[in-house]
Amino acid sequence: MGVGKSTVGALVAERLGCVYRDTDDDIVSEQRRTIADIFVDEGEPVFRAIEKQAVKRALAEHDGVLALGGGAILDEETRALLAGHQVVYLSMDVEEAVRRTGLNTARPLLAVNPRRQWRELMDARQDLYTEVALAVVATDDRTPEEVTQAVLDAVELKEA
Repeated sequence: MGVGKSTVGALVAERLGCVYRDTDDDIVSEQRRTIADIFVDEGEPVFRAIEKQAVKRALAEHDGVLALGGGAILDEETRALLAGHQVVYLSMDVEEAVRRTGLNTARPLLAVNPRRQWRELMDARQDLYTEVALAVVATDDRTPEEVTQAVLDAVELKEA
């Protein structure tokens, strides 16, 4: 959350000359409501089922840069589907998250104690992110352009 996946994803796609797609945008478009509204109205399990299908569909249909929501990695089938793809994990520490997002309550998983919940989410997810990632790129104290270049460099080095 707030790591810059949408900004960096679009920049990477532009540099590679391909199309950018975000499964969160797909979900909002298909469901005709915000992700926060889905969480409130239906709960996290329903959202995760919707997200799983959106990721599966996007991986089958899309041949460019694809951004996934931070919790998509929780699903074992989704992690299996990511195998063989060039996955880059954009990381940041909690202080950077606070600076970028303020850890505000507009993010449904951070509504009660944002700083503690962000740490707990990252503790639960970090191993899963690194399990599927071809490369990990830290975004702390970097501009979107710097992160974009680091992503391109990391993927190029892993391919060589």
